[in-house]
Amino acid sequence: MDLWTLLTFTLAYGIAVLVPGPGVAAVVARALGGGFGGAFPMVLGILAGDMVYFIFAVFGLAAIATYLGPVFTLVRWAGAAYLLYIAYKFWTAAPGAEQMKPRSEASFKTFLAGFSLTMGNPKTIVFYLAILPTVIPLDQMNPLAFAELTAIVIVVLMIVGCGYALLAAAARDLFKSEPALRRLNKTAGVMMASAAGLVLWQH
Repeated sequence: MDLWTLLTFTLAYGIAVLVPGPGVAAVVARALGGGFGGAFPMVLGILAGDMVYFIFAVFGLAAIATYLGPVFTLVRWAGAAYLLYIAYKFWTAAPGAEQMKPRSEASFKTFLAGFSLTMGNPKTIVFYLAILPTVIPLDQMNPLAFAELTAIVIVVLMIVGCGYALLAAAARDLFKSEPALRRLNKTAGVMMASAAGLVLWQH
């Protein structure tokens, strides 16, 4: 695919990812509550959800995504419910970083939360199933072009998602006292609950 098309897609996708939404709010909240390690699985889950929609769009499966609307609605509600559960855990957590360290099983649940968040995010649906075809000539798609676009999606989302997580984790490290950590955990809980609300409200 020509360089101009790739640059246009990179710019459009970069803006879509940078604009704060449920995904950004959830990643920041997770990083505030559990550091970068606690947020990284969520970034991977969001990436996995993005790749599902990307593949749908590239291979002309927009119609299938439309017919599967009820399934995505269930995914949206399940993801919002889990985000509310995480918000409750943050709100009630005792102060101290050791309370929020992610366990291996929690990491997988966090990954699923990020995945379901993306699958139920209307902004993602609109970008991949409506905007993407106007930026990329899908009728000219070939294996090399698909690999190029896939690399752009992975690199851009990982840079932006991890960037948000690192900034939020760094902000957490500035607070060392128990009262400050308690306030930080409650802030993370409010942000996570807000992310759940955005998932439902945007629909």
